[in-house]
Amino acid sequence: MSKVSERLKDLRAEKNLSQNQLCEQLGIARTTYANYEQGTREPSIEMIILFCNFFDVSADYLIGRSDC
Repeated sequence: MSKVSERLKDLRAEKNLSQNQLCEQLGIARTTYANYEQGTREPSIEMIILFCNFFDVSADYLIGRSDC
């Protein structure tokens, strides 16, 4: 499992959202997001920015370069 997939899963859990709820709010397909959490697919730069804005974290945190 990649650092991105771990962080996405943890951040989603912190907001108490299901994958479906998160995907509805962000306007993305659940299957695509599930692949990000499973680590079978890496998000594009645009998706990383979307996640960072939604979760209010830095890209460095999301990709595992920072722990804060």
